[in-house]
Amino acid sequence: MARHNRPRRRDGEHEPLDFDRLSSGLRRTEVRGGHEWTVQSISALQATKSYLCPGCGLHVSSGVAHVVAWRADGILGDEADLAARRHWHDHCWKIGTS
Repeated sequence: MARHNRPRRRDGEHEPLDFDRLSSGLRRTEVRGGHEWTVQSISALQATKSYLCPGCGLHVSSGVAHVVAWRADGILGDEADLAARRHWHDHCWKIGTS
């Protein structure tokens, strides 16, 4: 018999989908260079601006899927960490060290 990993709701109602969360990409935490980073994927449809990739120094053009990364353990707090986020090419983030 198949096993379900999600608990069943007893009242028979389904949890509503959080479309903002679904459309914003999945966030994950990674450790690099001894620091925790929050990493969020950005789809090609969500990429509406051009950014400078800190990994290669080239532009991440609008319409190109990429990742956004920011420190998750900075000493100045969450707001400062989020303000210091950077947009990386997927490949540059995978091979780079932060």
